[in-house]
Amino acid sequence: MGANSSRLANQSSAKLLERNSQSLDEKAQLRPAHDGVSHPKSLTGSISSSNVEAWESAASADPKIRLARTVLAHSNIKTTLTSREARIAIPHVFNHEIDLHTGPVTNQKSSGRCWLFATTNVIRYEVMKKLKLKDFQCSQSYLFFWDKLNKSNYYLELSIENADLPVDDRLVNFLADDLISDGGQWDMIVNLLETYGLVPQPIYPESFHSGASNALNMLLKMKLREHALTLRTLSSTLRSDTSLTADQVLATLRAKKEQLMQEIYTIMTATLGVPPKPDAPFMWEYYNEEGKYSKWEGTPLEFYKAFTVKYPPSECFSLVNDPRNEYNKLYTVDKLGNVWGGRSVLYVNTVSDELKAAVVKSIKAGQPVFFGCDVGQFSDSARDIGVMDLNYHQYEQAFNVQLNLTKAQRLQTNESAMTHAMVISGVHVDDKTGRPIRFKVENSWGEDSGHKGYMVMSDKWFDEFVYQVVIHKSFAQKDLVKVFESGDKIVLPAWDPMGALA
Repeated sequence: MGANSSRLANQSSAKLLERNSQSLDEKAQLRPAHDGVSHPKSLTGSISSSNVEAWESAASADPKIRLARTVLAHSNIKTTLTSREARIAIPHVFNHEIDLHTGPVTNQKSSGRCWLFATTNVIRYEVMKKLKLKDFQCSQSYLFFWDKLNKSNYYLELSIENADLPVDDRLVNFLADDLISDGGQWDMIVNLLETYGLVPQPIYPESFHSGASNALNMLLKMKLREHALTLRTLSSTLRSDTSLTADQVLATLRAKKEQLMQEIYTIMTATLGVPPKPDAPFMWEYYNEEGKYSKWEGTPLEFYKAFTVKYPPSECFSLVNDPRNEYNKLYTVDKLGNVWGGRSVLYVNTVSDELKAAVVKSIKAGQPVFFGCDVGQFSDSARDIGVMDLNYHQYEQAFNVQLNLTKAQRLQTNESAMTHAMVISGVHVDDKTGRPIRFKVENSWGEDSGHKGYMVMSDKWFDEFVYQVVIHKSFAQKDLVKVFESGDKIVLPAWDPMGALA
């Protein structure tokens, strides 16, 4: 009985509050604005019935919105609101292309290894030229294995380094989030290539978990987070012992870390296979483009060095366009890396036109370009389409809205970041101005994606959603090379969007 009385009293109070709120809303609508100050329909900040009525009145009075409601309730806006004119205006035709057509079209499957595919897709041009091959792939899984193993070690080293911070500290929490992402950055691939080399795909082929990495990642993350807590506990115990020096504490922690890493190695070799050692010889047998038998013998490091002579990856660097930050400066991201003690992730920030000019120069010289972008924005990778163009999706016309965020604002608000790496292998340049109009993009989503595995990217799309191009020093402006070689870097926080892994 008491519960019923309480419930009735609560209902009565709620109705009174609702009437008072409606009364306040009605008064707010009648109150005139003074000195340019606007007054809301809802004084409480919640959505009132007056708000909904006003919004509906405006929307239903617009014939364009009425048509959109008729069509879009039954279809996908990304496939329905596309411009036929925009697609026609950006054909898959280019007046400057790399002279060798590589194959097959690669497929990263259900993994985040795009950066490894983009890198190996660039390197294979030289392999196929020298060995006169019809088809060829480097082993993406080989690099994937060594990257994942090193990222695990990197995370545990960071756990040792930051063991004195609270476990709920922002940095500690951030590092424990996506601690061994499939993605990566250019300088991280250089670390792998210089340390472990490279092998043809038949020497270390794909496994189930290299192409579907989610289950493996879940298990590794679970163990690594457990290991990080173990190291934190041990660190606290050791640091409380005044008889131990800092070097002795660190040595003991690293010895324990190596024991814990045994489990990570065991899981990885069981799911991905035991990789070749970087200094162990292998023999690769193959047919050339004429169908003649041949073979190559050497170590993974020797294979890598043999086919990257002209444009060594270690002599290439990242030009980025980040309008939030000052141009002609060198940037890095705190705590970002894979090989502990390896090359830092470095970006030279400059205007978009400098990125494009370097790309054009590289393509004309016959060298494809690794680049990082936000591929999901205003693009369509559907079969036989493959378009990346700002005018392709007609959202503004359909909904009577304007999309006004700038590139800098997208980065500031987490609307956009460098999410995918691909390869530019062609460019269409205006004969009169010399400026690029569109770019040929080699993706790693299989031949059923886009135009036989390729995309076409407009110049304007490049300006808005391309964040990085990796260029050999010979193709970049000398002043930008000087900035890179200076080593005088500005450190961005670990959670900065430029730390996104493609």
